[in-house]
Order: sequence, then structure tokens, then C-alpha cells
Amino acid sequence: MAVQTNIRAKAHVYGDHIDTDRIIPGKYTKTLDLSTLANHVLEDLDPKFNKEVKPGDILVAGINFGCGSSREQAPLALKQSGVSVVIAKDFARIFFRNAINIGLPVLEIADHSIQKNALLDIDLKTGIVKDLTANITYTATKLPDIMIDILAEGGLVNYLTKNGTYTL
Repeated sequence: MAVQTNIRAKAHVYGDHIDTDRIIPGKYTKTLDLSTLANHVLEDLDPKFNKEVKPGDILVAGINFGCGSSREQAPLALKQSGVSVVIAKDFARIFFRNAINIGLPVLEIADHSIQKNALLDIDLKTGIVKDLTANITYTATKLPDIMIDILAEGGLVNYLTKNGTYTL
């Protein structure tokens, strides 16, 4: 499924150093059922998250988001839960790459003050993030065009398949 490049949705805001075990507890990573992952996403951090998140919502965090293990289930669980993009002050690099690979947009804004329930308007191509609630505009670190192309195809496998580089 292709990713939209213009997103307008509500922010769910969390703090620093949210590791992959907090995103999806390890005891659930042995399943291939993505709905099970979505049902348990962030449950140790915010037990109400999976009941409150709506398709298209935005997850916002502080520094070092996605640290810990290299498990691909963390971005998969977020994407399956309906999160359309993750914004953080910075990301663990393996999480960042896994997110792009599975088609979950991630944007770095080193100094943001986005608050819970803020309405955000995002242009992935330019990296412009408008906090419509606080009337603040942020400029995220711009994603390279190749990453935008990968996201537009819904992930790396789709991108490579479409471009004839990879066959299933």
C-alpha cells in the first residue's frame, strides 16, 4: 500500500528513549499475525494507545526513538495500528531504516514542542510539519528522494519489485 505524502492528523506524544520492547513487547514478536502486533503496540507505555489511535494518526516522540533491538516488528506494529508517520527528535538508525523498508514514514525534528492531540499537517516531500493547534511550523530533516520513492511504493520490496530489481 502506497504512502500518502500529505498527512493531516492528531498527534500522540511520548518521551525519550522509547525502545523496541516498549513499542512491541518481545513476547508478541513470534507471531506473523499483524493484527496481534497492532493490538499490543505500546501497551506497556500506554495501555490505552491501541484503543485511542485512529487510522492516519501521528506518533511523536523525543530522542532515540526505536532504540534497542533491530526487530522489524516494531515499525510493523505501529503501521498496522494505523500510525501514518512517526516524528521524533532523532531515531535509532536501525529503527529508522526498518521503518522506511516497510513503508512507515519517519521524520526527524531535532527541536520540537509538539503537544498531545495537536493537529499536524505534514508534507513528506518537503519535510514541512505545521502544528495547526499551536500555529508553529517545523522543518524536519528532509528525506532523500529515493526514500520518498520507497515510501510512495509502500516499502522497499514493492519499490524494488516495481523497478524490476527484485522478483518474488
